[in-house]
Amino acid sequence: MAIHGGASCRLAAVCLLLLELALQGGAGAAEPLVPAMFVFGDSIVDVGNNNFIEKCEVDCKAYYPHYGVDYLDHAPTGRFSNGYNLADKLAQELGFAESPPPFLSLSNASQWMSTGINFASGGSGLLPKTGNGPVMCKQVLSMADQVGDFTNLARLWASGDNRLADLLSKSLFFISAGSNDLFEYIDIGPQTNDTELLQSLVASYAAYLRDLYGVGARKFSVVSTSLVGCCPSQRFIAHNPQDPKATDKYGCLAALNNLSSQLYPMFATMLQDLSGELPGMNYSLVDSIKMSEWVLENPSTPSYNFTVLDTACCGEGQFGASGCNFSAPLCPSRSNHLFWDKYHPTEAVSQIAAKIIFGGNGTFVHPVNVQQLVASAASRP
Repeated sequence: MAIHGGASCRLAAVCLLLLELALQGGAGAAEPLVPAMFVFGDSIVDVGNNNFIEKCEVDCKAYYPHYGVDYLDHAPTGRFSNGYNLADKLAQELGFAESPPPFLSLSNASQWMSTGINFASGGSGLLPKTGNGPVMCKQVLSMADQVGDFTNLARLWASGDNRLADLLSKSLFFISAGSNDLFEYIDIGPQTNDTELLQSLVASYAAYLRDLYGVGARKFSVVSTSLVGCCPSQRFIAHNPQDPKATDKYGCLAALNNLSSQLYPMFATMLQDLSGELPGMNYSLVDSIKMSEWVLENPSTPSYNFTVLDTACCGEGQFGASGCNFSAPLCPSRSNHLFWDKYHPTEAVSQIAAKIIFGGNGTFVHPVNVQQLVASAASRP
């Protein structure tokens, strides 16, 4: 049913109030709310693992200026951001200083199991082949690799410390994955079986969650794929005068956003089914589509003011889609840009998203937010 006139205005006002309350709340805890945080996924949450992969393409590393321009020492860290990324910002909401360290940087990773490890790898996807080929990065840590590395560590640690099961059941498992599978699928095109792709992504996701559950994970925060067709790189593809593609109402690559929009309800059903199947499993699912739509339609509120919605802060050419490197133009104010480079959000966007993930209501996170998730009792069969 369509909403018109006064009803539309009232709905917008309610949504704005709910969003403002989420942004004002959850300023971080004096002590961490969980014993450990484990991070899996792609470049939205990678804090430097790709720096340690020799065969990983340079475009899938963030180890040169201007990356990190707003980080503590203004130096690149391997984060695909001008400063902190989403994993860092959520970690801060939980009471940590920043994301746990990248797995590949650790000489003895088992020593970090009590506080957390970040396994995420830029360019990776839910399918093992994503990122590991000529289309994107050539070599990354796939989700299968990331989950395998964690489960191996968990089993190794459990053999020498019986506290692991209790610690893992109380820890947060934070996952952001799936966007790169969609990027590659569209890049390879033309494709004819969208349903087969989406079903394979959901099945892979469910298998990883079962593997993590099998070694003790109980609390999962899952970030759905966003309006990935609105990235500067995809806007550029959509508006290429030599080969223009269909755009949606936001001027974004319609085919890519359509795929991503179909994934959210499939993820929601999968998680609901798994939580019924696996005793003690609890989850929080972020509706990134709805969150992105809200920001695009309401770019200015008392909490933020985004004046540049389509162009990368670091990059040149149309939409700043050329890519970010030490010679690329850099915008003077990162806080008013949605996008840092041709694929990734600015730190300002990550901060807003993290606050909503942590303390938001049912408008953008379901069935609970992370604050409620980590406060819930974890039981083991």
